[in-house]
Amino acid sequence: MTGVAFLLGLALGMAFWLFDRWWNRKQLSQLLNGLPTDFVEVSMPLLYRLRRAIALTDRERQQFAEQLQIWQQVLQVAPLGYLQVDEENQLLWCNSQAQLLLQIQRWQPGEARLLLKFVRSYELDQLIETTRTQQQPGVRDWVFHPSVQDGSDVAKTRSLTLRGYSWPLPQGQVGVYLENRQPLVNLAQSRDRWISDLAHELKTPLTSIRLVAEALQDRLEPPWRQRVERLFDETERLIKLVQDWLELSQIEGEPAQTLSCKPLELVGLIQSVWQTLEPLAKQKQLSFEYSGLSSVWVNADESRLYRVLLNILDNSIRYSSVGGNIQAVVSFADRPPTPHPNAIATGNRRFLQIDLIDSGPGFSSTDLPCVFERLYRGDASRSRQRSDSTGSKLHPYAVGAGCGLGLAIAEQIILAHRGQISAKNHPETGGAWLQIQLPYDDDPQ
Repeated sequence: MTGVAFLLGLALGMAFWLFDRWWNRKQLSQLLNGLPTDFVEVSMPLLYRLRRAIALTDRERQQFAEQLQIWQQVLQVAPLGYLQVDEENQLLWCNSQAQLLLQIQRWQPGEARLLLKFVRSYELDQLIETTRTQQQPGVRDWVFHPSVQDGSDVAKTRSLTLRGYSWPLPQGQVGVYLENRQPLVNLAQSRDRWISDLAHELKTPLTSIRLVAEALQDRLEPPWRQRVERLFDETERLIKLVQDWLELSQIEGEPAQTLSCKPLELVGLIQSVWQTLEPLAKQKQLSFEYSGLSSVWVNADESRLYRVLLNILDNSIRYSSVGGNIQAVVSFADRPPTPHPNAIATGNRRFLQIDLIDSGPGFSSTDLPCVFERLYRGDASRSRQRSDSTGSKLHPYAVGAGCGLGLAIAEQIILAHRGQISAKNHPETGGAWLQIQLPYDDDPQ
């Protein structure tokens, strides 16, 4: 009886061993059959195929490691900073340029620690989070203020203007390229300071030339009188250019200090601006059409906002075809404007929207990205100076002289009001479409 039980147990053990061996070979065969046919020879024994597959896998892993090292070395010497974080915002890798720009210290390659422990930058965190959430590349400019541990180092620490280009990576990771924009900012500031100083120096001699030309106008006979009148007009144009440039520099330098804000009724301001320009509009038989809110109050600088509307409507009159119409629409914005790189933060606020649409040829595709740049003169059809057959004088704030600063000043004034301004062509009229968005308080009074 004992021998029968022994043989039965031995048979069961052998059966389990054979089944287990068959099952393992089956699993191994399925695993190897899943590999590409050129990866291992199908005719070879399973054990040989397994060893060959392991060897080839180790070789590929080594090649991947070498390629990764090469790319890391390339990024290490790149002129742009680069950093990479995982789904939990742990810093996985960064090159030396990123460490220099963000002043990342005490980080070692292969050490995954929260980015917040090395860099305190709300804008960088927002760029990474937005990229991870939307799974879309992003771009953002900001001024980075390095953290200072020792109070004595505050005077030595310099802020940097950075631009970040983000890219979504697999498994929730995000890569960010960092560009140091501070040299360009310093160059632009130096250029503006130099031109502003030059403009200051030009004001006095230009004013003297204008006074002399004005005194000679009534004392000369033709053709010298016409020549002096032309000299007077050109001097006036240069004086206006100098004044515009000085104003633009002042607004850019201290946007908040240049404003004198108070509650004002926006619709009435638009109507007042149009009444100022109406004599010019009648020369081209232009009509003005207003629609939208019947009355709305905003907290703004009346003279500055008046100038913005005057510049835009003056351009609309100049470029509209004879017998056309100019539209103005005031409404509440459906959504807040896209943040401008130089815009002041507004938080969660409502916005008023002003749409000014003319019946002219609109902006060309080459001019459209540059309409707010200083001294930009675009297509001849939109740069030609207006001829005034009646001899009436332009409003002193109007841009009829075509100095190329009108829209640049308008943009800086709107940005100083924590708003946004954009230019495009209207899909129905084909004319220029200037859109202004201003922060709105429910009770500005």
